[in-house]
Amino acid sequence: MLGEGIIKGMAETARNFLGSYVEEERLTTVQYPEERLPQQEAARNFPFLVYDGDDWQKGLRCVACQICEKECPPQCIYIIKDAVKKPDYIGKLQFQPKVFDIDTSVCMSCQICVEVCPFDAIKMDVEFELSTGDRFGELLLHKQELAKPNRYYHKIHPAEAGEVDGRLSVEKAKAEAKARVDAEAKAKTAAATAAAKPVVTAAAKP
Repeated sequence: MLGEGIIKGMAETARNFLGSYVEEERLTTVQYPEERLPQQEAARNFPFLVYDGDDWQKGLRCVACQICEKECPPQCIYIIKDAVKKPDYIGKLQFQPKVFDIDTSVCMSCQICVEVCPFDAIKMDVEFELSTGDRFGELLLHKQELAKPNRYYHKIHPAEAGEVDGRLSVEKAKAEAKARVDAEAKAKTAAATAAAKPVVTAAAKP
């Protein structure tokens, strides 16, 4: 029947309109900003940098490998790698980004930077209230503005963050076990080398 789809659509619209007066679940809008709908865990907007511990500078997971910068389709990520390694939040020497900028006026929220990061250092935020009158000054986010603690990541993406932390804990345990084995092997080799050296004694004088 010609126009059957239009009639069905109008009937559904009328049903929802009239039903919204008697059924709360049919209300599709809220009085924003006084009322806010909870964010879905799968929601995403622009990236942010995750850090562990209490010091955002030492705790950044990013080691400035620049993979995200190279893979970013609109080329909105800009990284300068620090010249020397610095201690992280647990004292381990790591390379860190001297500069890490994201131009959110160009970013298309594709999440490719998140997918290619081998250190789980960059994740997608859900913050969307970013309107500003200064496009070039306020929408270019620097390292300090991008850095957010791991607890914030757990707050906005709890299931994903829990899976990441579990995987990182396993990888850390494996690395520590390997380091212990290597240290023990090195100590045994050093002891065996020392035992094999001939003992040289001074010749007796006539």
